[in-house]
Amino acid sequence: MRRADRLFEIIEILRRTDGTATADQIAKQTEVSVRTIYRDIASLQAGRVPIDGEAGVGYTLRPSYDLPPLMFNDEEAEAIALGARIVAAWGDKELAGKAQSALGKVRAVLTGPLKEQIDAHGLIAPPYHHQVPIEIDLAEIRRAIRHRIKIRFLYTPEQGRKRWRTAWPLSLAFFGPVWTVPCWCEMRDDFRSFRPDRMEKLELLDETYPRDPKRNLRAFTRKLEDEYGKGDRTY
Repeated sequence: MRRADRLFEIIEILRRTDGTATADQIAKQTEVSVRTIYRDIASLQAGRVPIDGEAGVGYTLRPSYDLPPLMFNDEEAEAIALGARIVAAWGDKELAGKAQSALGKVRAVLTGPLKEQIDAHGLIAPPYHHQVPIEIDLAEIRRAIRHRIKIRFLYTPEQGRKRWRTAWPLSLAFFGPVWTVPCWCEMRDDFRSFRPDRMEKLELLDETYPRDPKRNLRAFTRKLEDEYGKGDRTY
């Protein structure tokens, strides 16, 4: 993490923390030493960021600092809170953590009844769900999609034998309780949707796939629309 990014992250940690945050707590979240946090806090304070506290006690950020101009009505606040909780419950570990972080940022800028409404947990997504177990890391799938990296994996279809597949991951879709990965499959030379719970030995290859308008997510979606009602294409 670059120092500039870390300084911003320290501000966000303080913003979403109730009470004080110790240097040790901040260091664990930013994966640096406590001594580095002391230096970063001093730099932020020198830059007129209103951080109160001291080493060995903890730090707080004055609530008036750098509040973004967010205005939510009741339904918008509920939608954001519920959406973040669904991702936290059903997403991979990394994405779940980011959802909690995002909800903390939203909560930090709310006041009065809206903040109380989010804290009341009237809308929840329980973690004790019946999600189909997945052995591979969905965060790796997301990284491959983001950077257009080809993937290779051993796949077990519902009917048939295991085969190695090389594919271009285009999206990660959730049809509770099952995730699917729409791809361009090099073996089939066609679009296929693969279920991560049937994938094994996932590899991200040292090769990116091209920006091809005939083999991208939009083309996949158009094909689904043309074939709507013709059956499942998860192989």
